Amino acid sequence: MNVVTVDPEIMWGTPCFTGTRVPVQTVFDYFLDGHTIDEFHRDFPEVKKSQVSKVIQQASEVKFVICKSA
Repeated sequence: MNVVTVDPEIMWGTPCFTGTRVPVQTVFDYFLDGHTIDEFHRDFPEVKKSQVSKVIQQASEVKFVICKSA
């Protein structure tokens, strides 16, 4: 199951948790502001904790390549 949906008809194509209109970026903003998964879930109960966990797992697997400009 995809936990993230990108659909131009939902939030103008912003990546959202599947089945919701909650942008994935929102959970990362919560973490950056010092909030917990439980606080996020309290404010966005339509997003399942399993969806948040999967997004965090997928984000941790992303490898970033930093390129110097010539």
